[in-house]
Amino acid sequence: MTMPINIAIAEDNSMALMALQKRMNETPELAIRLVARNGKELLDKLQQYHNIDLILMDIEMPLMNGVEATLEVKKRYPQIKVIILTMFDDDEILFNAIMAGASGYLLKEDDAMQIHRCIADTLAGGAAMSPSIAMKTLRLVRQPLSNQIEYNDFGLTERERELMNQLKNGLTYEEIAANLHISYHTVRKHIENIYRKLQVNNKLEAVRKASDNRLM
Repeated sequence: MTMPINIAIAEDNSMALMALQKRMNETPELAIRLVARNGKELLDKLQQYHNIDLILMDIEMPLMNGVEATLEVKKRYPQIKVIILTMFDDDEILFNAIMAGASGYLLKEDDAMQIHRCIADTLAGGAAMSPSIAMKTLRLVRQPLSNQIEYNDFGLTERERELMNQLKNGLTYEEIAANLHISYHTVRKHIENIYRKLQVNNKLEAVRKASDNRLM
């Protein structure tokens, strides 16, 4: 009988956590042993149970974010692999996550098969990265981060920013509607306005552009 892969998840958004757990449960050999809502809670739980093979780590969390938590995990438990799981591939965050000791970096929109494959590759000693993340890494190596960045708010309203945060966490339109207590059609209308203002054509481009301009 194959030994299960013991997984911990650090994610502060309840809806995103449920969506991720549902995807993970599609693969029987992945066993979710710990769930934490921030980096501090994760470290506290690891003190009690640290027989973990790999952590799926969100970036933006209260008390202790994903980069800080990754750095501390690798100090205390160097054998545990960490894959950063997020909806955007910001240059600075990518650089900091890799420097903190992350073994991989995946987008939340990756499907269950992709996540499982990257977990297996990481535990085998590889480096898990979505194709778009890999390209970002190459550009990052070739061109250092610039401190002279100008940000644009693109005229997004507070409500539109709120929806962008929901998108960033990998939620569907239906989940966003339920979470914000608005109709599905209202969500679609807001998303159309966001795409128009940001001048993008899809969710990933919108989240990336909003993140690059610190709108979330």
